[in-house]
Amino acid sequence: MQAAAPEAVDLTKESEATRKLYGMDNEVTAKFGTNCLLARRLVERGVRFVELYSGSGSGWDSHTDLDKLHGRRCQETDVPIAGLLADLKARGLLDSTLVVWGGEFGRTPFNEKGNGRDHNPWGFTMWMAGGGMKKGTVIGSTDDLGLRAVERPVHVHDLHATILWCLGLDHVKVTYLHNGRSERPTIVSGDVVREALA
Repeated sequence: MQAAAPEAVDLTKESEATRKLYGMDNEVTAKFGTNCLLARRLVERGVRFVELYSGSGSGWDSHTDLDKLHGRRCQETDVPIAGLLADLKARGLLDSTLVVWGGEFGRTPFNEKGNGRDHNPWGFTMWMAGGGMKKGTVIGSTDDLGLRAVERPVHVHDLHATILWCLGLDHVKVTYLHNGRSERPTIVSGDVVREALA
């Protein structure tokens, strides 16, 4: 790893077109764009799991100034994420790479403290691309306010079961020993969201 890592993170050989694709030519998108490009370079070198984090501190946790903070995060991430997906596809890597975008919860549709939003674990959006997912598929919807999932809710255990399935693992058969008993990563429930699979 010590021999391979310096080359993997050396972006000097990337073309200007590639750097622009990831938004590295723009001060707003350059930081996250650099991380997305590094992720692509790691994936093409066989790294099996790469996590990108957006919004240090409370960047997405907008209990105040939701429009300002989320607007800034969206500006920082939109172009780099689109670049990552396009680059993975162009290099033939998207079909074998599962991209998962999301967080631990959403935001409520009503304000908190005047211009912010509280945590919303009842209805929020995540998306997945590549890696065995069906293109353009939307599953579920929230109520008219956007507070609770009402049509085809997907529990976090279902989401995890689906991710594991795309990675070639059956969540029921994958177990680990914990306190003397076999446990599943999806605890005691979870169904693969089959309509999302290609």
